[in-house]
Amino acid sequence: MTEILMPRLSDTMEEGVISSWQKQPGDEVAVGDVIVDIETDKAVMEYEAYEAGVLEKILVAEGETAAIGAPIAVIVPAGGARPEPAPAAEARPAAEPERAPAAEAAPEPEPEAVPVGAAAPPRAGGRPAASRPPSSPLARRLARDHGIDLATLSGSGPGGRIVRADIEAAVRSAGPAAPAPAAAAQAPAAAPSAPAVQARADDPDVEAVPLNRFRKVAARRLTESKREAPHFYLNREVDAEALLAFRATLNEALAPAKVSVNDLVVKAVATALREHPAVNVSYTEENLLFHKRVHVGVAVAVEDGLVVPVVRDADRMSVSQIGRETRELAAKARDGKLSAREMSGGTFSVSNLGMFGVDSFSAVINPPEAAILAVGAVRDEPVVRDGQVVPGKRMTVTLSVDHRATDGATAAKFLARLAELLQNPLLIVA
Repeated sequence: MTEILMPRLSDTMEEGVISSWQKQPGDEVAVGDVIVDIETDKAVMEYEAYEAGVLEKILVAEGETAAIGAPIAVIVPAGGARPEPAPAAEARPAAEPERAPAAEAAPEPEPEAVPVGAAAPPRAGGRPAASRPPSSPLARRLARDHGIDLATLSGSGPGGRIVRADIEAAVRSAGPAAPAPAAAAQAPAAAPSAPAVQARADDPDVEAVPLNRFRKVAARRLTESKREAPHFYLNREVDAEALLAFRATLNEALAPAKVSVNDLVVKAVATALREHPAVNVSYTEENLLFHKRVHVGVAVAVEDGLVVPVVRDADRMSVSQIGRETRELAAKARDGKLSAREMSGGTFSVSNLGMFGVDSFSAVINPPEAAILAVGAVRDEPVVRDGQVVPGKRMTVTLSVDHRATDGATAAKFLARLAELLQNPLLIVA
């Protein structure tokens, strides 16, 4: 007998939510089969079997939370005894009465989320696992967030698979007012702060939308970062004329492939980090960790918030390789298909809001990294060259730094080198 334990699927993960069991008790399991979809603090991920056998028992039901290392299921050898279908069917509804008191007693927001309560009635009715319609992990998570039973939907994806668009259509057809009363009804029993939330929910000009898991975790992590890491900020205005010209030349040579300004920034950052290892560090209470490899996280906006997939060994990659990698990672992020490895191990992050017309901003450090670069838009400005005022292009970059790990002078030298690389982009590929 082998217990399947809740895995650590990201650097910051402390617990996981069972999004959907892909195997049921009695099912054969081969190495590499997807057993369960697990919702972490960053995404919904598929967990694959590392050994073959038969899934004997599910210990944590869909929608429930388990700490890292906690048993969530049991696998027995293929020749071993299999569970009888009847006890398995009885065991799942038996767990339902225990879940409701736990949601009322615990102040933690995740277990009492609206989708868990909404999903319970269909399962209590004993709907067979085989009748569950095919659906993507992202669609299942959105369905839980909005209290939608997947069995009531018809999928528009390949083979009738339910996708995000189907959930969004169901939410629109249900109307925005439906989830608000449920959230308001649960609020008094869920948290001491309910009266303030209730007052806002009663306001006819306000729509109360329950926070999803990603937003809750992001709020906690960013608050911890701002509270625990003493941030300081360095701003630098970069002449982007040569950078844009270099990008145009590259795109003409690489057509139909394209590289973006952000791809060039990531490459320049990776090059500067290799030359300034004192910025490529992490702080702990006992040690300052100097990373021997350069892994650059690239912030990607998704429907539920923000994820930061990692371009590993970015200093060893060409600009075109970085371009392909970032596009693939961004597509996976938006589809909720990033693996644990693709979201972990970053040593520095880049956040670019230039495409939204933001001139400059200061980003919050992504722990355990010690710094993050915020990139603004390239803008047209009058500049002075050779005593003459001429049209020019400028871009502002802002470096946020954890003062526990890096000092001002060290960070300033890194930023100066980064500006030099951006203003002389041939040095990036030299």
